[in-house]
Amino acid sequence: MGKACFKCGSVKPLDAFYRHAMMADGRLNKCKDCTKIDARRHRQANIHRIRDYDRERGRLPHRVEERKRRGVEFVAKEPLKYVAHTAVSNAVRGGKLPKSPCAFCGATEALEAHHHDYAKPLDITWLCKPCHRRFHALERMAAEASKAA
Repeated sequence: MGKACFKCGSVKPLDAFYRHAMMADGRLNKCKDCTKIDARRHRQANIHRIRDYDRERGRLPHRVEERKRRGVEFVAKEPLKYVAHTAVSNAVRGGKLPKSPCAFCGATEALEAHHHDYAKPLDITWLCKPCHRRFHALERMAAEASKAA
């Protein structure tokens, strides 16, 4: 069973539409792809107002408490990672560890330190955020494949 998107006109399966209780069939009349495009455009057109809203929302007491709780939880659960992240941050700030372009694509923006071994906190590879995500996705896929074999 399919449904036509009023925006792009293509007929797609129902799971390609967000749920919406007020619609007769329980789904929004705009497909997820078109909805995402519209949301992206709205955010870009109203970025200052949205950033102000996000900033204020982040200062709400329950959100501040949740961030603190998660931070404490992370330190307790992953002490080695916490020490490694702190060591890299301090070394970068102190000028002892300069950032270099992404090892995969050469990007110089949004760089992150990838630790191959958290026991060696300053032995890192600089990766941009997208490449870092891809790298970990590949690691997870390799680990799953080795479990299956």
